[in-house]
Amino acid sequence: MPILFQISIGVNSSSTGRIAEQIGQAVIDQGWDSYITYARNYIQPSTSKTIKIGNTFDAYCHGVNTRLFDNHCLSSTNATKKLIERIKQIKPDIIQLHNIHGYFINMKILFDFLKNIDLPVVWTLHDCWPLTGHCVHFDYIGCEKWINGCYKCPQKKEYPASKLFDRSRKNYDLKKQLFNNVRNMTIVPVSFWLEKIVEKSFLKKCPIKVIPNGVDINIFSPIENTDAMKKKYSIGSKFILLGVASNWEKRKGLDDFILLNNIIDHSIYQILLVGINKHQQKKIPKGIIGIERTENTSELAALYSVADVHISCSVEETFGLTVVESMACGTPVIVYNHTAMPELVDNSTGFVVEKGDIENLYISIMKIRKNNKKYYSNNCRKKAVTLYNKQDRYKEYITLYNLLLGK
Repeated sequence: MPILFQISIGVNSSSTGRIAEQIGQAVIDQGWDSYITYARNYIQPSTSKTIKIGNTFDAYCHGVNTRLFDNHCLSSTNATKKLIERIKQIKPDIIQLHNIHGYFINMKILFDFLKNIDLPVVWTLHDCWPLTGHCVHFDYIGCEKWINGCYKCPQKKEYPASKLFDRSRKNYDLKKQLFNNVRNMTIVPVSFWLEKIVEKSFLKKCPIKVIPNGVDINIFSPIENTDAMKKKYSIGSKFILLGVASNWEKRKGLDDFILLNNIIDHSIYQILLVGINKHQQKKIPKGIIGIERTENTSELAALYSVADVHISCSVEETFGLTVVESMACGTPVIVYNHTAMPELVDNSTGFVVEKGDIENLYISIMKIRKNNKKYYSNNCRKKAVTLYNKQDRYKEYITLYNLLLGK
């Protein structure tokens, strides 16, 4: 029985954790054994065998080291050594990496180990952190230092934030050395936009295989009766403009929703934002309904279904999972013409507008209202089922694993 070992910060929680869980389920269905690590947010049960990495104290020390010295992923020494001992005991056939940033892994210890074992490694890139000396996202500020070598990072105070030192040059050089020392590593970008980024980076010599993210089309499916949801948030018969984010950081476009709120007709339209934290709840205008983040996928599907249009004002996405989830629920979408988002949308499923063009965004909303949501619903659902069904997408991982194992 082949064994898959996935290294992830979470399991069956948040977008990355759910992807790890679904890959695990896919290999189990094919008769494999599956292990997934997690460092936090183990809320929903997993079908895979789970392994906890580190503890709260480890994460705290890692955070302090990062905040002061910009040494992210260079702490959690004992936790990483214990993880390696578990890997040696389990003897997996494939090691699958997801995000390794997040205050839980020592990348030097991990990659020195991966360099010296004769196992295929598959690394799914959910963001751009592996390619830079510090940041997770760089496109929205127009930084291209990552192509030739980071230094004087303009985002030193952004996640993973450093308040004092800037180690971006040393981090970049160390990553370049560590990540290129693994002989049998395949990089899996989740979009064609990210593939082009990888091809410009120091990982360009690695084999690259694009596998888009998948969604559970049974959970994320149209819900006809949305009266209860409308009643819950006192929406009535208004045309609902939905925005969803796990964290409304600056690049996600909260400010653009506030600008949109200033020009829409409030007797007709209602903005509903999911993922708003308590601090943001106090700052958003009264015309916007803010809802805290939910891990309940059924509730999220109901919110997608109640919406008349899902809007993403994000200015940098490596994929755009919420957009696909929304389409799977039959809801048309509007996205910015930037990074990976235009790959997901066409004229039959919504609109693509230029970044920050609030006026054209509003015009597109009015076009969808005029055409009616039903005009787009079948095409949205069909596209999600055809291109982003998790059953199909995660079979691609199994095909890749078997290829790497010579099967």
